[in-house]
Amino acid sequence: MIMGLCLLVYNLAQRKLRKQLEAAQEGVRNQVKKLTNKPTMRWIFQMFQAVHLVRINGEKQVSNLTQERQEILQHLGKSCCEYYLMISGG
Repeated sequence: MIMGLCLLVYNLAQRKLRKQLEAAQEGVRNQVKKLTNKPTMRWIFQMFQAVHLVRINGEKQVSNLTQERQEILQHLGKSCCEYYLMISGG
């Protein structure tokens, strides 16, 4: 049952990202650096493996959050942006 729930969440996230990319007529770079508007969530998760939450002088900061990753988060929605300490612009 837990596996089924995980697959549901995974599929919903992938579907939302693909729809948002298609609506905005944008894409993300895949493993061979070509633009695609149908990325897999596996690839997106691999892209975010290098992103880390660090504390410097008691202040939380996110490291390695590139412009490309920020754009992906904006397509995934406000809650994802907040999770990565991004102030959502819309």
